[in-house]
Amino acid sequence: MDAIYLDHNATTPIHPEVVEVMSRCWRENHANPASQHQLGQKARRVVEDAREEIAEILGASVSGIRPDRLIFTSGGTEANNLALFGMTGAFAKQSPGRVVVSAVEHASVLEPAQHLLELGWQVDTLGVDSNGVAKVEMLEDLLRPDTRLVSVMLGNHETGVLQPITRLAQLCNEAGVPMHTDAVQVAGKLPIDFRGLGVAALSVAAHKFRGPLGIGALLVREDVKLEPLHFGGHQQWGLRPGTECVPLVVGMVTALRIWRNEREAHFHHLLRLRNRFEAGLKAGFPELVVNGSGADRLPQTSNVAFPGLDGQVLLMTLDMAGVACSVGSACSSGSSELSPTLLAMGLPKPIVASSLRFSLGTTNTEAEIDEAVRRILHVVHELRGT
Repeated sequence: MDAIYLDHNATTPIHPEVVEVMSRCWRENHANPASQHQLGQKARRVVEDAREEIAEILGASVSGIRPDRLIFTSGGTEANNLALFGMTGAFAKQSPGRVVVSAVEHASVLEPAQHLLELGWQVDTLGVDSNGVAKVEMLEDLLRPDTRLVSVMLGNHETGVLQPITRLAQLCNEAGVPMHTDAVQVAGKLPIDFRGLGVAALSVAAHKFRGPLGIGALLVREDVKLEPLHFGGHQQWGLRPGTECVPLVVGMVTALRIWRNEREAHFHHLLRLRNRFEAGLKAGFPELVVNGSGADRLPQTSNVAFPGLDGQVLLMTLDMAGVACSVGSACSSGSSELSPTLLAMGLPKPIVASSLRFSLGTTNTEAEIDEAVRRILHVVHELRGT
């Protein structure tokens, strides 16, 4: 029985063209981009051209005397850590202040916020409604004179719910507080306009849009002060020292370029698959609950509850039936705790405990979706004895 992969929010299969471009890059044996000789200069041009193209695709300002900065990282987690610790200057002997994070952030934001709390900072939580949408009116009361940073994700990793980032950023800018957004799940799914959003920094990860694992980026507005977390080199303005991996950089820009060229087709394909998936499940299991369905969502994400069933048991049984999905974020895989995101939405615990995340990709077909629905419904009715 062929496995059906419905866990694309965890990671996406790398695009064959990306593999070929990276392989060619490795075969050409690029020199160290920091070296002064001609081969080093050639590698540097490859890196800088890719940096500028990625920033441009993400809606950054890449021209002028002080363009926005795109800092390559090892992935979304490092980018989020660099944003929270670097933008607050938490390790630069600066007196602690306040940070605001939403209640539905990824662990790579919530855990750095927890560490700031341990360092003496105040952490305020921005609540969400029953669909998981941040309460804009609540932010106004949380923006205080000592608030140093606000971090709210652009699209949720579990439910796919999109946040009103433009409005939140407007409030932050009026208060003179920089705002960061985790756009890891949005990049390569929906267009991103960094400047239009009004945020000070934005995180992305290549493996979420069919690029390679091991590389991501933090996009930082030109006027934002950022403290480094690492030391030992001058690379990337000294903000993230270390030799850039040219093949990974090339793979990332190639994957993002492929998405840009096919984005309309990709969006409609994913939306069609998600709607087909949810409709099929609902037809065979009328009690199904689609979490976050009352809000705008990413086209590839479906978080659904099967009332009366245990999500962990269902996950394992579906895995044996050849359907790969998740209980929540891949970073919390193996945890027996209920989803913090769904709990923050105020959903009843039985609903939270019976919820699974299915995330679709451009490589999925309608035939796969139909077969996945058939397998899921078979497992559900078998577990329920109906």
